[in-house]
Amino acid sequence: MDLVLFGPPGAGKGTQAQRLVELLGVPQISTGDLMRAERKAGTELGKKFDEYMSKGQLVPDSLVIDLFADRLGKPDAAKGAIFDGFPRTQAQAQALDDLLARLGRSIHKVVVIDLAVEDILDRITGRRVDPATGQVYHVRYNPPPPGITVEQRKDDTEEVVRTRDQSYRRDTEPVLPYYETRGLVARVDGLGELDEITQRIREAIGA
Repeated sequence: MDLVLFGPPGAGKGTQAQRLVELLGVPQISTGDLMRAERKAGTELGKKFDEYMSKGQLVPDSLVIDLFADRLGKPDAAKGAIFDGFPRTQAQAQALDDLLARLGRSIHKVVVIDLAVEDILDRITGRRVDPATGQVYHVRYNPPPPGITVEQRKDDTEEVVRTRDQSYRRDTEPVLPYYETRGLVARVDGLGELDEITQRIREAIGA
């Protein structure tokens, strides 16, 4: 089963993707993670990424698709994958469709985890982390024990959250009509307990 996960930053895509990995037995494929791994390994593809990224330029779609083609050729991705952070444009969506078609596969569902920016702000700006252990707390929902010194991450401020949310809604959401015309989009309420959201996704994808 090949799935695409959509949703604004902070909606819980990463957490739910990991749960789907366990449920479906297919890997989560993150563009950023794959690129970092290639660059670190010093592969030919990684060197090409470096040429663009070191100059602050976007990596061409053709190179990203080459990266995905290589990853989908691995044994653990033979039965499907969960695409996280890709596609971000209609051209990328078409390229991903073409790649999957060459493998005799297609997108099963595009799951959109819907969450209003005010709810994301409530979730993220209240996060605190213990710098010694990396343990994450929340000032309201999961406060740190007495005596534990915690701090707020630089990316967890209201300004950053609102900027990222606006970028998602301006740049990434416009890809959805490409999938909606084919009846592939399933919208899931991202508000609630983790298990509740996972169950909603399971029902949406028929798993």
